[in-house]
Amino acid sequence: MGSRYSKAAALGLSLLLLTSCGGPSAQPLPSSSPAVSPPGTARPDEVRPQPTVEQQELLEFIDTKLTGPYGVYTNLRETSESAEQATGHEVLSESASLLMETAVREGDQERFDRHWTLARRTFDMEGGFSYRFSPGQQKQFNVNAAVDDLRMIGALYEAGQAFNQPEYTREADKYGKRFYKNNIKKGYMFDMYDNFYKVVNESVTLCYINLSVLQKLSISSELQEKLLENMSGILEEGYLSDTFPFYETRFDYKTGEYSSEGINAVESLLTILHLTESGRQKPASISYIKAQVAAGTLFGQYTREGQPANDIQSTAIYALTAMIGAVAGDESLYQSSMDRMNEFRVTDPESPLYGGFGDVAARQAYSFDNLMALLAYSYRYTN
Repeated sequence: MGSRYSKAAALGLSLLLLTSCGGPSAQPLPSSSPAVSPPGTARPDEVRPQPTVEQQELLEFIDTKLTGPYGVYTNLRETSESAEQATGHEVLSESASLLMETAVREGDQERFDRHWTLARRTFDMEGGFSYRFSPGQQKQFNVNAAVDDLRMIGALYEAGQAFNQPEYTREADKYGKRFYKNNIKKGYMFDMYDNFYKVVNESVTLCYINLSVLQKLSISSELQEKLLENMSGILEEGYLSDTFPFYETRFDYKTGEYSSEGINAVESLLTILHLTESGRQKPASISYIKAQVAAGTLFGQYTREGQPANDIQSTAIYALTAMIGAVAGDESLYQSSMDRMNEFRVTDPESPLYGGFGDVAARQAYSFDNLMALLAYSYRYTN
């Protein structure tokens, strides 16, 4: 597996890596949702709440309809797999990392092993995990996506602890050192590393900065302190305002400036989740999210002043606010977000999308929406 393309294309590719995040979703039809157990702490040897009906149906949809021999399809509908962005039955390291994280949260070692084995076989390359594989062309793309590499590494660390398996921890250390070598330069993290040209891009997307995993990397305390100081500073200085408490999209190392073509809700929410996981969230962000979830008015994109730029809502948006609520210890935010998210479920047993999340009319279902929903269900086990 392999591919070659121009250096200019490689360096520009980082701006496209999150295209699966917040993909088009059908508008929800109102439906009821049974109460979910409040977030709590669990280990594999503890008694955990039984999966909800929604969770079981979603998992069946993903396993039987949305998954192929190389992993979860980017979209249920097939394509020629020749577009600049991932489409159709192409698979993403993003999806593999979300499945790994979900499996370890569910305490399911067998499923975790299966997803990790497949992810390593499909995406592993010398310089990182390829962000995308095209089965139709047997083409492994030569760049990684830092956000997904970090999620995989973090899942390995979590699995080592949850399953009492030192081998997972050793693998996390190994891949973490590789990540530090290739995606981090002079104490700063970059979006992507090109495995063919051996170069990084010139910026970092804020939602890629997963502080809780960066602090686990197997590097010296001096290097770790410098890295965390630099990256937390970039995150926190990207805060827009207390009036609109979301975050800039990316930081350009060459110019020293932030830039955003528009404020994408999924990206800012992922940034807020990462900050919340490290105890650095802004209270204004949580309050704003809570109010918007209660009103059902969280939209896909905003202006920098906080005005909605469209009226699109998605499964992934409310999945992320549920995770933020769980990590922040806000049970009401978690539950209200899950109720909003479940409104997007396909509940018609005759539909090929039954149990999943997607556009019934167009017969489209995106990996990111479905896997973020699956992950959100598992957060009922966390504090």
